[in-house]
Amino acid sequence: MELERISITIESDLLERFEALLERRQLGNRSEAIRDLIRHRLVQDEVEGESEAGEAVASLTLLFDHEQRELSAHLVESGHAHHAHVLSTMHVHLDERLCLEVQVLRGTPEDLRVYADRLIGLRGVKHGQLVLSSAGMWSKPDPGDQAGRSD
Repeated sequence: MELERISITIESDLLERFEALLERRQLGNRSEAIRDLIRHRLVQDEVEGESEAGEAVASLTLLFDHEQRELSAHLVESGHAHHAHVLSTMHVHLDERLCLEVQVLRGTPEDLRVYADRLIGLRGVKHGQLVLSSAGMWSKPDPGDQAGRSD
């Protein structure tokens, strides 16, 4: 696939704010930043839109109190019960009570949301967040991705 050159019209104040963001966050040039925004929107559309039956990958981050009665056991049991979705888990002890767990998941967006909501809603979970991405969208090489970067 080849790169296409396009032209866009944008308000000057919006462009100034965008360029300030690029510089502040060191996001590269305008073209790469706009490609990133387009990819982000396409992934969002794919995991939230009509292709709900498609495959998604995700990370589920949980911050929880491991001394909450039966919570740790329940998290382990959920991982085993949903082993087809849970690809990997990282568990970190932050202090005497607080743990951080990150699970890498794969499945349909709906299945992953249901699984994540169930765990985030458990007593003792202080914070949880599911970040979904498309698995199928990245199956073809991106010619604009010279550095081998994945979003």
